Amino acid sequence: MEELTKAEERIMLIFWKLKKGFVKEVIDEIQDVPKPPYNTISSVVRILVNKGYLSFKAYGKTYEYYPTISKTEYRKIELKKVISGYFGDSPASLLSFIVKEEKLSQEEIEKMKDIINRYKP
Repeated sequence: MEELTKAEERIMLIFWKLKKGFVKEVIDEIQDVPKPPYNTISSVVRILVNKGYLSFKAYGKTYEYYPTISKTEYRKIELKKVISGYFGDSPASLLSFIVKEEKLSQEEIEKMKDIINRYKP
């Protein structure tokens, strides 16, 4: 799938939360003051449809949109890009970076160890 811009990703986060909705409902979820114009959000939604992230059901001239990809699926795609692009296709390098750079507490490190141990083949 084509990569999302920050604005598109922001709108997708709202659709994943709502499950389905109209442009007006998406605008209602946006916390910005002032709210972005209807036409701006409608344009982003149309782009998301064209990129294959949203589909819609028509009710006359009104459209109800819904995600065609789950948040989990999107997260997997994006994480794979991060691992391959920044960590040489090495999940261990990512984990090492997180442990070093995030200054994890011993408790967080133990949680990570427990998670890894649960998924050993």
